[in-house]
Amino acid sequence: MQESTKNKLAWALRIIVSLLFIVSALAKLSKSEWLDSPYFAISTFEVKQLYPLGFSSDIAPYFSRFLIGIELALGLLLLQKNFIKRFVIPITILMLVVFIGHLTYVSVVNGGTSGNCGCFGELIPMTPIESIIKNIIAVIMLAIAFKLMPKETEKHNFWILTTVTLASILSLFMIAPIQKGIEETSTTQSEITETNLDTVAVQSDSILTQTKPEEKMKDTASKIKEVKIEVDKTAPTPKKSGYAKFFSKIDNGKQVLCYFVPGCDHCRDAAKQITSLKSVDPNFPKVSILFMNEEIEKIPDFFKEAGASYPYKIIEIIPFYKLLGDNKNTPGVKYLWNGNEIKYWWDPEGSNKFQPNELKNILTKPKEELNIK
Repeated sequence: MQESTKNKLAWALRIIVSLLFIVSALAKLSKSEWLDSPYFAISTFEVKQLYPLGFSSDIAPYFSRFLIGIELALGLLLLQKNFIKRFVIPITILMLVVFIGHLTYVSVVNGGTSGNCGCFGELIPMTPIESIIKNIIAVIMLAIAFKLMPKETEKHNFWILTTVTLASILSLFMIAPIQKGIEETSTTQSEITETNLDTVAVQSDSILTQTKPEEKMKDTASKIKEVKIEVDKTAPTPKKSGYAKFFSKIDNGKQVLCYFVPGCDHCRDAAKQITSLKSVDPNFPKVSILFMNEEIEKIPDFFKEAGASYPYKIIEIIPFYKLLGDNKNTPGVKYLWNGNEIKYWWDPEGSNKFQPNELKNILTKPKEELNIK
């Protein structure tokens, strides 16, 4: 093979792998379109990919931006000649080998034919097995390019490497700056209004009678005792769900708590299904919503499409994912009874997808037929 042909083939292979790295880095900053929501995308990457590896919430934001910055830098550096054979290609191959090792471990532990490995963020879902194959092909391509490239064409301006690398890493902190000290929730007007309505006292008898203090206390104690016994017989033992900081009365009776994203189509479908159930059942539980702080300007449209408005809180992205739960996705719908978690649906598809008929059936079951822990 002639030297010119070897050089052209080596360039072609480098360009392909370079595009692979650049696309991978940019995809981790994208939700449904390129670079449409960098902070949301990188936060999702941290929660779904780094937290399961043991990274803390303090370290993950820095590591994610550093990792994606290095990925972007290597993609760009593959397109230049400085230290290309001495540093750039070997480091790129080493990074791919580390990824292959990690994905192999994930495949052995959790299975590699389902789920999203996160290599291209949420924009281009890819299973661990698919990513392993992709990385092995990339390693082979770089090895061939390394073999074909003449050593004498390599340049030695180290400042190019450091400048591109630092610029790539810093650009990540500029595009998706780390947000510190954000409040977990923000109060909404609909929530305040509902709280005020709940506090209105209703007079049960229009005739006022004089009662001795002792008799009044005995009568009140007797009624409280009777009610308590009745509640104990018909409902599960009350417990703290942990959501009272969002909705003060959520541990009282039957409640439906939803985890929604305002712009999520699956979430809107679930909200419409809940509204449909509520419209035909006058005893349907009170519905409360925790919205992720992403596209919150779409909340009015969300309720318009749902066909009803519900009390809600807005939660920052990282705390929202923590509340949603590990390896869980929106829409999340949780049925609570006296603070006890009876049923939790937490996926847009599959066996954990919200099923309105299932909720309808569970609502009619007595506590003895429910698996209450």
